[in-house]
Amino acid sequence: MANYIVGDLQGCLDELESLLAKVDFSPRHDQLWIAGDLVARGPKSLETLRYIKSLGNSAKTVLGNHDLHLLSIELGVHPLKKKDRTASIFQAPDRGELIEWLRFQPLLLEHQDFVLCHAGISPHWDLPTARQAAQEVESILQSDQWPWLIENMYSNMPNQWHNSLKGLERYRYIINAFTRMRFCTPDGALDMDCKLPPSEVNSHQLIPWFDLPRRSPIEKRIIFGHWAALEGCVRKDVIGLDTGCVWGGTLTMIRWEDQQLFRQPAMSGIQVG
Repeated sequence: MANYIVGDLQGCLDELESLLAKVDFSPRHDQLWIAGDLVARGPKSLETLRYIKSLGNSAKTVLGNHDLHLLSIELGVHPLKKKDRTASIFQAPDRGELIEWLRFQPLLLEHQDFVLCHAGISPHWDLPTARQAAQEVESILQSDQWPWLIENMYSNMPNQWHNSLKGLERYRYIINAFTRMRFCTPDGALDMDCKLPPSEVNSHQLIPWFDLPRRSPIEKRIIFGHWAALEGCVRKDVIGLDTGCVWGGTLTMIRWEDQQLFRQPAMSGIQVG
């Protein structure tokens, strides 16, 4: 049995299937882990949802910001825009089943050696705190209250974590940390605006969340996606797997057991703007 972890799919199903064929992936024996954003700017969001769902227990995915945005479109919180490239989902006969399946996916997944999330783990959190925070939001998403949370989650504030945060402020911070975070200010506040690579910003003002000097230690390696401008990141403490397939880059997958990386260049139907 092998564990394969792949970066943001965003509807790039052809590239995923090519990678899985390269490694002779077997749903009977292997496990596929996905760093969120199953849907959005690629050509096959509907087919991607159906495929990952069809794998059952052989595939595990976390929720990304584009997945949550899909839920907001379902509720009418935001209109469907052409650039989302998800219209086929809302015309599909299994639309309700797919949406229901998606909202039951977690924000955080754990293996005995690593944790997987879409954007990262707040530098203020140790692993028990991250687990608890994820479970708090997941329990609402998986309840009848999920429309209330989706309708009210859109805000960049609060950008600092305090254990005393309650209600929507607490849930917004948790969602932003797990699904949208890239940079922090030196005091640990989340910056929700800058999407550049770290080499193009003033390091005294913005610091990648995983480089914050006072980041709480996490006992396991953190694997994440979301940040295509990093063009991948493999370190002893973190692995970033989003290499911008949907923007014409590559889809990147790692086999955990031997740390071998597999890359598939973007194929047809990529997003160009």
